Amino acid sequence: MSNLERDPGEIRCGAADGGAAESLAGREVPLGGPRAMRVSRTLPGVHRRMIGAWCFVDAYGPEVAAMRVPPHPHTGLQTVSWLLSGEVLHRDSLGSLQVVRPGQLNLMTAGRGISHSEESREDLLHGVQLWVALPDGARGMEPGFEHHAELPRVSGPGFTATVIMGSFAGATSPATALTPLAGAEVAVSGAAELPLDPAFEHGLLLLDGEVEPLERGPLLYLPPGRTGLSLNGDGRVLVIGGEPFAEEIVMWWNFVGRDHDEIVAFRKEWMEGDGFGAVEGFDGAPLPAPVLPGTRLRPRGRSR
Repeated sequence: MSNLERDPGEIRCGAADGGAAESLAGREVPLGGPRAMRVSRTLPGVHRRMIGAWCFVDAYGPEVAAMRVPPHPHTGLQTVSWLLSGEVLHRDSLGSLQVVRPGQLNLMTAGRGISHSEESREDLLHGVQLWVALPDGARGMEPGFEHHAELPRVSGPGFTATVIMGSFAGATSPATALTPLAGAEVAVSGAAELPLDPAFEHGLLLLDGEVEPLERGPLLYLPPGRTGLSLNGDGRVLVIGGEPFAEEIVMWWNFVGRDHDEIVAFRKEWMEGDGFGAVEGFDGAPLPAPVLPGTRLRPRGRSR
């Protein structure tokens, strides 16, 4: 999924950290077109921009809608597509053509640069789109795409989890992770005790149902140091986490870089060059890049 904002603000992320649990409110963002889907974006936020290497969280639905995201570029990140209902077709400049369905993972590693599109028929759509920032040693790698139809499941007191990325509750996803991560969909039934890695910071998002102490909408942030969390209710929860990302990054539009000049070069390549390749088979034109702001983009602390 793309950031389709026509006037995207500078998103500055970096290494500073600390503090207690926080409720990260989302903001409503239209996802393209006059009949745009509405998504709730909880990362990056006003005060906290990353959780581990997770740098972007969009949640959408349940809503009867058709997704249509034209070809657009990415650099320096991985896109993680996860559905609770509906189907979405992914195309990319590597020639990948893959439908993702509930319980399956589409993972695209942009590396030095890739372009892709996403579309669906009108259907009941419900899911999340996540980005993972790549560390400096991996962000120049060749782009790649993975589809995982089967993922490990693990159970514990009051919960069953599907491990999407990294490791959670003793199970590890086969998907490529380039920093220490956790990503899981957790089905809660009754009183649940979730194990947490104390070296990780975590975020929890209520996907459906009623699960205390979570609220519908905000992302609950938990700092490192916790070994577990008590939940109670009946519903599904997204859990993300990772070691605090030590590098400063600059996110602008669909690019992750390290400074202003890199972002300028990425935009110029998308608009004038061919370094992002071409997405074949999409019925429509690629997305043009927004105009850059009048001031230089500068990386700074990961939380404000």
